[in-house]
Amino acid sequence: MDVSDVTRRTGSGVEVDLQVSPKSSRSGIEGIDPWRKRLIIRVRAPPLDGRANKEVEEVLSEVTGCKASVSAGHTSRQKTATIPGDPDTICRRLQERL
Repeated sequence: MDVSDVTRRTGSGVEVDLQVSPKSSRSGIEGIDPWRKRLIIRVRAPPLDGRANKEVEEVLSEVTGCKASVSAGHTSRQKTATIPGDPDTICRRLQERL
């Protein structure tokens, strides 16, 4: 699968559909879930008090070089993140990490 299957271009950047696995042994992008069409992100933080969401934002910001924020699914493992910036650059950097 390609990163274009889990992203949507917006006027100001990209929205990414995510499947988050909290309390993992390591943090980072794991791949793409082909059934749910979501980018899999593993984080060490537990899903308490927004800690996992904050770590998801940190991982995406580090990978893309743009400030990412969780925009939907704050209490779910299935989330949407918004990343402002050049869509082509963001998608290329995400694809390089797969």
